Order: sequence, then structure tokens, then C-alpha cells
Amino acid sequence: MVTDGLLEGQLMWNTPLLVGLIGIAVIYSLFVHRVTEIKLYQKQPLLFIFSLVLLYVSIGSPLTTISHLSFSLHMIQMSILYFIVPPILLLGTPCNLFQRIRGIPIVNVVTKWFLFPRIALFVFAILFFMYHLPEVLKAFSQDSFLHNGYIFVLLILSFGMWWPIVSPDPRQRFDKRTKKQFAVLSGVLLMPACLLFIFSALIDGLNNPFLTQLTAHLCIPSQSFSLNILPPPFNTKYDQAIAGLIMLGIHKISLTATTRLQSASSNTQVEKEGI
Repeated sequence: MVTDGLLEGQLMWNTPLLVGLIGIAVIYSLFVHRVTEIKLYQKQPLLFIFSLVLLYVSIGSPLTTISHLSFSLHMIQMSILYFIVPPILLLGTPCNLFQRIRGIPIVNVVTKWFLFPRIALFVFAILFFMYHLPEVLKAFSQDSFLHNGYIFVLLILSFGMWWPIVSPDPRQRFDKRTKKQFAVLSGVLLMPACLLFIFSALIDGLNNPFLTQLTAHLCIPSQSFSLNILPPPFNTKYDQAIAGLIMLGIHKISLTATTRLQSASSNTQVEKEGI
């Protein structure tokens, strides 16, 4: 009963973030209506709105708290945030709209950084690996401001990582061969973070500092708390191995699905221009 009460207080919906994302959706809809011939019920607007929904679910919903109870749930959240939201949002941004907003100073600065996607990928991979080191996780569990700032930096870098694959500006996308090479490179660079979980599970297992902080208020062991809340295999050390495999799988699926969606969109555009 005590654990239920504590979790009830932690499972909050982020109202300010919701209002902000609704505002972005409204502004996006107005721009699409004025500068393009795309209807709001067509694929690109639907993808954009869907990306905002996923963004809110991953960082503004109770999933944020629930993901701290398990490494595998945490990795699902991270994968949604960095491997699903960015490409879908970019796919949902029409080229005409992007050309209009790129003159905004902050957009211009950020997109110039995106012109160096390999640097963004390397920095993202390093920071993502560091994020899951025990001492770094422990520091984040004690400082929410530092934690949120780190997550935001990773999110910006993840957009740079996806930019050459699904940029709204076709001129800034890699060709088919380079895309494949870049996809392989991203898989290789993200592998250490996955292996960290898998090897840790096989050796001894890592402590979850977020779960430890939560259970400190209850004066009970983290493992016992997990047993009461989550079903197997979330309450075993193999949860960490599952987390690594989940990240690899979602990253691969996202690359494949994004490439197909982008190719389908390009083919549709060519057909329209031909007409």
C-alpha cells in the first residue's frame, strides 16, 4: 500500500510540456496550410503529430517514472526518444516548411551543426555510453536538472544523427550507398552501450540508482520493490541483457522503417512532379 501511494505521487503527467507540444502542433498546422498544398490528414502532418505524441509519452507521461524501475523499460524509453521520434518528426516536416523556418536564428544554428552528422553521431554515442555508466547514473539520480539537461543534449544530437538520412532538405541527405555506410557506423558506435548491459548481466549486474533512490524512501531493498511492482524477467539480472538487445533491435528496425518511409515519400513526390 505504501509503494502504491508513493508511485501514485510519482506518476504525473507533464502539463506544461503538453501545452508546449500542442502549441507546436498548432503552429505547424498553420504553416503547413499557408506554405504548402499538403492537407492535414495526409501522411506528413500525421507523422509530425505522431512524433509529438511519442515525445510526450516518452518524457512527459508516467512512462518516465516507470522506466526507472527497470533497465529494459528504460531502454525502451530511450529508444523511442532517440531512434523513433527524430526520424518521424523529420519525415513529417515538408521541404517548403523547412525552407521557411530555417531563417529563424536558432533553427539556422542547429541545422548548421547537423551538416556534420558523423561528429553528431560520435558525440551522441560517447555521451549515450557515458550516461549508462554506474557513477554517471548515480549523479543523475541525485540531480534532476543535470539529468534533464543531459537528455536534452542527447535529443538534439540524435536529430543530427538522423539528419543525413531523412533531412527535410533533399540536398542534405546522403546518397543510398553512403546512407548504408552511415547506418552500419551508427550500429557499431552504439554497440558499446548495449554490450555494457549484456556483459553486466552475465557478470554480476548493475544497481539501478533511480530505483535505489525511490526505494530509499521506503526503507526496503530495491530488488524487493521491483518484485512487488514488475513481473519477471524485469526483476532479474537478465533484465539488463534484455535492455541491450531491445536497444539493438529498435535501432535496426527504426533504420529500416525510416529508409522505406523516406523512399516511399520520395517516389510519391517524383510521381506528383511528373504529373
